[in-house]
Amino acid sequence: MTNSTPASEFVTDTMGLVLRIEGRKLGPTAKSIFDSVESGSATVSIPTLVFAEILYLSEKQRISLSLRSVTDYLNQFPSYKEYPLSLAVIQSAAQITDIPELHDRLIAGTARFLNLELITNDPTVQASTFVKTVW
Repeated sequence: MTNSTPASEFVTDTMGLVLRIEGRKLGPTAKSIFDSVESGSATVSIPTLVFAEILYLSEKQRISLSLRSVTDYLNQFPSYKEYPLSLAVIQSAAQITDIPELHDRLIAGTARFLNLELITNDPTVQASTFVKTVW
């Protein structure tokens, strides 16, 4: 992906969304994508598993966000879309053999199923030959 002709639809993983909402450092491409989503010129699908991970990380106090604060944030920007975990997504994830962690594989499976780039800073996911990533 080049900055001159950016795609307009993406999928995000948990940390991409968390870092954006918390105002922490993002890669330049990820920052540009989230800026575009918030201006209404791009769309980011959020796998439902991302919300489950945010709940878990919040309850374990590993992130400062609560599920409520994430909901409030997303309600401000209609270009963020929830994407459900479905049998088709799980079947897509089942074909990914180079991401061992199940949750990461299901999130990557969502991007693979939708044929969209995945916003992630996870080096294991970035190295996958089954999903295209941006950061």
